[in-house]
Amino acid sequence: MNSIKIIPRKLKGVVDIPPSKSISHRAIICAGLSEGKSIIENMIFSDDISATIEGIKSFGVDLEFKKAKETYDVLVNGKGKVDLINDIIDCRESGSTLRFLIPIALMQNKEVTFVGRGKLCERPLDVYYKLFKQKGIEFRNENGRLPLKVKGPIMSGTYEVEGNISSQFITGLLFVLPLLDGDSKIIITTNLESKGYVDLTLDVLKSFGIEIVNDNYRQFLIKGNQRYKATHFKVEGDYSQAAFWLTAGVLGEEVVCRNLNLNSLQGDRVIIDIIKAMGGNITIEGQSLISNTSNSKGIVVDVSQCPDLTPIITVLAALSNGTTRIVNARRLRIKESDRLKAIATELNKLGAEVLEFEDGLVINGKEMLDGGVVDSWNDHRIAMALAIASIRCKKPVIIQNYDCVKKSYPNFFEHFKELGGEVYE
Repeated sequence: MNSIKIIPRKLKGVVDIPPSKSISHRAIICAGLSEGKSIIENMIFSDDISATIEGIKSFGVDLEFKKAKETYDVLVNGKGKVDLINDIIDCRESGSTLRFLIPIALMQNKEVTFVGRGKLCERPLDVYYKLFKQKGIEFRNENGRLPLKVKGPIMSGTYEVEGNISSQFITGLLFVLPLLDGDSKIIITTNLESKGYVDLTLDVLKSFGIEIVNDNYRQFLIKGNQRYKATHFKVEGDYSQAAFWLTAGVLGEEVVCRNLNLNSLQGDRVIIDIIKAMGGNITIEGQSLISNTSNSKGIVVDVSQCPDLTPIITVLAALSNGTTRIVNARRLRIKESDRLKAIATELNKLGAEVLEFEDGLVINGKEMLDGGVVDSWNDHRIAMALAIASIRCKKPVIIQNYDCVKKSYPNFFEHFKELGGEVYE
């Protein structure tokens, strides 16, 4: 078991926020579906992004990589079609990879097997299964778990999709339906949660020449026979990762976050508003966000549109005055871990007071936490949130299974140390 020991220290300094994982997935796929050479600038090879890269290679796409400081530029040579060269796609533990690539595999009539690891094997795919039955698409699995075998072809038409389970199913369809013969329509049958992720998809699609009409998130109208156009695309910084450092500044000293698009469509950009509402001191200077020592307070936070922020919001709440309620968080139970149970359990081990409910948390804040031994639940966002909690602990924090941060942010603990963190593996 890999463990890391963190000596409590206030963090201070400048950090370059890594490129958005959500946008990187989408850019790789759009470039892979284009005909010709695209350049995707500013990428890191987290485990999730590596899974999507290997997956898109299975469809006959060639990629080249050029190092640029901590990031890479990726040259994607697309054929404008799916040319299956590997019928087993390993999605590792990446839900985005799995749900985005399944519809692409259905664009040809050979069987493709999707495999995965860890929690991904049991994460729900019922939205797709329901559509497959309606559309006559062949699929087989083992008791609802991976491996999943699918065989196309997928056809244009009307697709009714629930919007309160995961927006990833909608994104998967949005990649493929524009390429098919005939027009299509996606009808959202419930309230759409995580709208920001759909916005990101539509924005990246537009950058690659695909036009889709968004009818107030109730339905998406898609013209058929469109073609992706190769382009030069730069991935902006990731607000879901910036959230950790912005919180670190509020709990510690001044932290400057660079490499962010201040006009971003990322739903997790709302972390700025949430921290400010909690009394956090965040200012804008040029293209950077600066957070500083603050006397934060509890509020009510609805995370239906920003579920990934919940672990770090919980940390800030645990160290704020008064009570914070996190609501509309039921979907967090089917992430890389049951994130509601995970963050409540582990923060309570550190001396926090977090109460867990079916669809949310109630946190009674404290000035300081005690410290101690915690576990990441093999969840990158839990590990990073617990590391930030160490800033205001009386004793060291030992995080077991800490290296799961490679899933999204391989350099997290290097950046933690550059900001003054004292860390021993």
